[in-house]
Amino acid sequence: MNEAHSEPLSDLRVKDPRTDSNATELGEFLASHGGPFFELQEQLKLLRQSALRAPARAALFVALAWGVPFLLGLPRSFSLDHGRGAYLADLGVWAKFFIGIGAFVLAEQQVERGLQAKLSQMVRAPIIAPASIPEAAAIVSAALRKRDSRVAELMCLLIAIFASCLSYLNFHTVGTSSWAVEHLPAGNRISAAGWWSICFSLPLFVFLFLRGIWRHFVWAQLLRGLARLDLRLVATHPDGKGGLAFLAQYPNAYVFFVFGMSCAVAAAVAKNFLHEGLTMTTFTMVMSGWLAIVISFFAYPLSAFTPPLSRLREEGLALLGAQATQYCRTAERKAIGRNVFSDPTPEPDSEMSDPAKHYEASRKLSVVLVSRSAVVPVAAGALIPFAVAGATKLPYKEVVSVLKKLLLL
Repeated sequence: MNEAHSEPLSDLRVKDPRTDSNATELGEFLASHGGPFFELQEQLKLLRQSALRAPARAALFVALAWGVPFLLGLPRSFSLDHGRGAYLADLGVWAKFFIGIGAFVLAEQQVERGLQAKLSQMVRAPIIAPASIPEAAAIVSAALRKRDSRVAELMCLLIAIFASCLSYLNFHTVGTSSWAVEHLPAGNRISAAGWWSICFSLPLFVFLFLRGIWRHFVWAQLLRGLARLDLRLVATHPDGKGGLAFLAQYPNAYVFFVFGMSCAVAAAVAKNFLHEGLTMTTFTMVMSGWLAIVISFFAYPLSAFTPPLSRLREEGLALLGAQATQYCRTAERKAIGRNVFSDPTPEPDSEMSDPAKHYEASRKLSVVLVSRSAVVPVAAGALIPFAVAGATKLPYKEVVSVLKKLLLL
């Protein structure tokens, strides 16, 4: 598979008076490029500017985060005895170090291509008015600076280290032995596999997660900035969203990322209910709450387009309503010779087209970009890990029933 990112779009290259640069390309926002971590991987020959090599890097990171503790714990690592805290029976290990890290890295290529395509479409459509292209270019340039922020990635790293410190303290307080720690009367002793998870596996998982969240926030601010520009929206567009329905599909680029994140959360929930009774009501509430959080995560940037869509609908209905009145009164005079409700003031019999279809399209215009059909894949990625975890404690058919209901909301 060719992993090179999309070729630059020459028709998107414009002068940017704010930065006085030679040229700024709106399609150059590459969500997974740039920043200290990217530069480090580039120096280590793990990727190139033209190829993210996501599958190879995902395999490498999973091997280091999940595979090394497995090797360090041999021969006990082959045990499947959950009661003794076996490595292969630890859902958290699988969720974070295997699925989570792998999904976060694989998501980089999918996210980058998806977001770049949506941004380019805004100019090709064209949604952004030509007069606003320089300002749009400045917004993209600002987003690129935030994407490459060393401070942001340093904060992600510091939080990851803090999470490792909490894990270290937790290992010294647990009352049972496991693959990571040996519980002794004199005090707990962390195993070699446990030390590796503290020093490498967990920090890598947390760092990749926070880095992905930060870059989505940068994209969200970019979209909200573009929403304030002069946009060429049309109420009669067949997509029913003024021509912006393609933007509503962008969350699906995050399917891998959401799946990895949901696996970690679902594993934590399953572990919490391991020694407690899990009712169907509680399970449904947990799944519904998590789905609401995930949808809100993507609704935030898309909500910026609700005000311009609302103005489009309101102003369109007002203008078309006035035109409809004139058209219908003219038709009424032609049909019966006069208007039923008339006054002495003469009314011109102007020729105009029937605005009924345009009026109806404006009335049905959706001002909310988030829709069920647009987020079904990402919703499935968010809920399937919970369904799998729930099926270990609850009847399979009931779990599947809840999953279907939430996906069909």
